[in-house]
Amino acid sequence: MLICPSMLSADSSRYGEELADAEKAGADAIHWDIADGVFTDAITFGHQIVKDHRKLSSLRFDVHLMIENPDKHLENFARAGADVIIVHPETCKHLHRTLLNIKSLGLKSGAALNPATPVAAVEYCVDILDTVTVMSVNPGASGREFIDSQLKKISELKKMLPPSTEICADGGITDLTIKECAKRGANSFVSGSYIFRNPNRSDAVRRLREACG
Repeated sequence: MLICPSMLSADSSRYGEELADAEKAGADAIHWDIADGVFTDAITFGHQIVKDHRKLSSLRFDVHLMIENPDKHLENFARAGADVIIVHPETCKHLHRTLLNIKSLGLKSGAALNPATPVAAVEYCVDILDTVTVMSVNPGASGREFIDSQLKKISELKKMLPPSTEICADGGITDLTIKECAKRGANSFVSGSYIFRNPNRSDAVRRLREACG
């Protein structure tokens, strides 16, 4: 079970310290939500922020591109130090090609499914996907409430994907919701507010792990 704190919920005036704190707390990976103000309302990080923080941590960096035309930016984020790049099917002219482009850069490929996006969107890419993210909130901001209907989607993916493919739940992840996601087959969890708004991050990560069973 991978616990992946989202930097979107970290204190933007002290990202370096927040990153170090998350690593010390026992995080398995760091999740970077890249938003362009077009696909989502928010504007967040660029590749330079990821690059500047790569030297501060040896943890896996998951870069979640919530942007239009992600193909234009794959090389920049690869050079910045991403280990995994996750794209949304809606933003790719040719999802299969985009995923192959990610893998050609030596990275793991991922697709993210918005709450209204069906699992069929990735059905014909399962052989080249390393991870699939179920968005259990609508993307673009932290602190949103978990959407229960996405549990069914996790179950559907568990049946569809090869056993080696990571299934990630992203959004509204707490010690209560993570348990239900894990029951249905999720094995990776992006948690922002629950971790970064807790003064004891180690306790937050521990509670999440315990809730997974």
